[in-house]
Amino acid sequence: MARPRNKLLDYIAYLAMRLFAMLVHMFSWESNYRAARWIGDLMYRFDARHRNRGLTHLRKSFPDWSERKYHKVVKASMRNLAYLGLEFLFTTRLITPSRWRRHVTLKNMGENIRLMLQHESPLIYVTGHFGNWEVVGYTMAALGFPNYAVARRMDNPYIDRHVMGTRQAHGMTILDKRGATAVMDDLLGAKNHICFIADQDAGRKGAFVDFFGRKASTYKSIALMAMRHKAPVIVGYGRRLDEEYHFEIGVHRIIHPREWANVDNPMMWITQEYTRALEEVIRTAPEQYLWVHRRWKHRPKGEKPAPDGVA
Repeated sequence: MARPRNKLLDYIAYLAMRLFAMLVHMFSWESNYRAARWIGDLMYRFDARHRNRGLTHLRKSFPDWSERKYHKVVKASMRNLAYLGLEFLFTTRLITPSRWRRHVTLKNMGENIRLMLQHESPLIYVTGHFGNWEVVGYTMAALGFPNYAVARRMDNPYIDRHVMGTRQAHGMTILDKRGATAVMDDLLGAKNHICFIADQDAGRKGAFVDFFGRKASTYKSIALMAMRHKAPVIVGYGRRLDEEYHFEIGVHRIIHPREWANVDNPMMWITQEYTRALEEVIRTAPEQYLWVHRRWKHRPKGEKPAPDGVA
């Protein structure tokens, strides 16, 4: 049973966050990104646990790299985490129906937009912990394409209320990860669009598919819902272009129901196909991937478990 939260401490943390947001808006892009780089570099220097986890993942994913490059990419990856927190504070102000073109470039979106406008079937969007994944669904909602995103709610109720309100400002609805399963079938049955972060460890019962040359536990539910509702699975991304809040939002792969119609094990095939597409996206800018998260935590039956805190 979870311990009761301290309302006073939660509210103080919320006020501190709002004060920080106010201070951020007082400074230039250059100053804010410089501060975020500094925070990311401090994380790299002093957070040995996450630094070493990232290095372990990179050594196994890119065995031909030099040791110097491993450290360079992990440092950039940890900066990327700091950038995400900074960019979240600007999203609602900058990604609006009238201003989004100043900050976002769309790539390979033609077929995706056609599918959204036709509204003939539900659509399932998947992305990974790459670049700025938050800005992807928010931008599409701001362009007039409402969507649902599955996310974990925050423990602090004051911060959660503020963050959820910010995320949902322009037509993006957040589904609590802990209870989303009960409503997703109804939403897909009504031909809605649902977005998932699809590169999270799914535990011992997940579908183990190849990801950077190793088996990674992946949720089966995305493929099963796609099969049940005959929904295309769209692999998208939000790549950061510079340190002035500019992004490329694009579609890398659309997996159509006809592609798995005659496959022996469509669930595994779909899961492997979108995981492969996510890997291809990450390889275009590996420094923008969150290498410190435990993507390979659980191992297939019969394989030695990963060391705690590493994989």
